[in-house]
Amino acid sequence: MIQVNLSRLLGERRMTQAELVEKTGIRAATINELYHDIAERVSLEQLDKICGALNCELSELIERRK
Repeated sequence: MIQVNLSRLLGERRMTQAELVEKTGIRAATINELYHDIAERVSLEQLDKICGALNCELSELIERRK
């Protein structure tokens, strides 16, 4: 199972979904799906933009749970 930790990362950085949308240019609906960990697909480009905006590693944003 893949887990997206966007909610935790935004909370730690005191950043809103809207601010992340503004910084990345990614659609609000996509950010919201990632935030609620219900996204079924996401592009590598989008993951790269999110990691850049949050100054984090991909392994902090997504992880594989057993």
